Amino acid sequence: MLLRLAYLAVTNTFTLLRLLPMSERDKDIEILALRHQLLVLQRQVGRPAFTDTDRALLSGLLHRLPMGRLRQLLLLVRPDTIMRWHRDLLKRRHAANCVPKRRGRPTTVRSIRTLILRLARENSSWGYRRIHGELAALGIKVAASTVWEILREHGIPPAPEREGTTWAGFLRSQADALLACDFFETRTLAGARLYVFAVIEHATRRIRILGATAHPTADWVAQLGRNLAMDLQDAGSTARFLIRDRDSKFTQAFDAVLTDAGLKVVTSGIRIPRMNSIMERWIQTCRRELLDRTLIWDRRHLLHALREFESFYNGHRPHRALSQAAPLRSLPEPTTEPGQIKHLEIRRRDRLGGTLHEYQHAA
Repeated sequence: MLLRLAYLAVTNTFTLLRLLPMSERDKDIEILALRHQLLVLQRQVGRPAFTDTDRALLSGLLHRLPMGRLRQLLLLVRPDTIMRWHRDLLKRRHAANCVPKRRGRPTTVRSIRTLILRLARENSSWGYRRIHGELAALGIKVAASTVWEILREHGIPPAPEREGTTWAGFLRSQADALLACDFFETRTLAGARLYVFAVIEHATRRIRILGATAHPTADWVAQLGRNLAMDLQDAGSTARFLIRDRDSKFTQAFDAVLTDAGLKVVTSGIRIPRMNSIMERWIQTCRRELLDRTLIWDRRHLLHALREFESFYNGHRPHRALSQAAPLRSLPEPTTEPGQIKHLEIRRRDRLGGTLHEYQHAA
């Protein structure tokens, strides 16, 4: 707008210079011709459109004329409109020179808002008054109404509505005491069916593959129960419950062995795999990352592949539930910031002929 206004000012200046050598008679004739052209345009155009530049130029040129003289001029707009444009122009100049004052309360610091949301999520029974008291104990001065407003903006309901415990939260709090097990089957190249028995810890996601066989007899399953009890005892596990489905392969002898070891067997519902979802999810992972990409020759080959996958899963593979750590390996502390890394030398270790890849820093 400023560039166009400057351009129009320069062109009008040259137009004024052109009018200086003209006589009064020539000027009157030109004015009459222009007024008649304006009458013709007014008959053709109902309501002309003006840009901000046009308003500024007309208001700057005509605001010094008296109102009576403006009413005698043949203009495309009313005189009152010209005066309103001039007032608006002065208001804009005045507003540009004045620094606007902030109204209302100052905004809450982002770190305080984050802390309020954290307290609400970690303590489902705390209302906004309780959260306000905890902030006061920490030396953070904020109004109770501000706490209520922040909770409302983020869709956090009042304490009585979020005090109930969800199944996900309950299982997460009891994860240290839970184990899950299941059988799953696979086939060899010759078409033979093999059954694999595996156990997973809910808290650490550690997997134990206890055996594989083509004929899961009662004695074989009971022996797997003894092996599991000894492994848990050696590892110092605090598990107290074992989740399994109602498969007929799980015999009373299997349950009796685990009961003697201090584990209570909990059976899932009929055809409800979601009650044993963590174990079912691991079976899908084993199929997708190993069995679907490996040609199994026999039971010995299957056990070898499963042992390699067990070592890879527990010692290297990242898990979202563990913040991308592995069940038996925590994440290393970052030595440098990502922006300061100039050179990376990463080596790959292949397992099972390249089916599984592990990446590590070169020594």
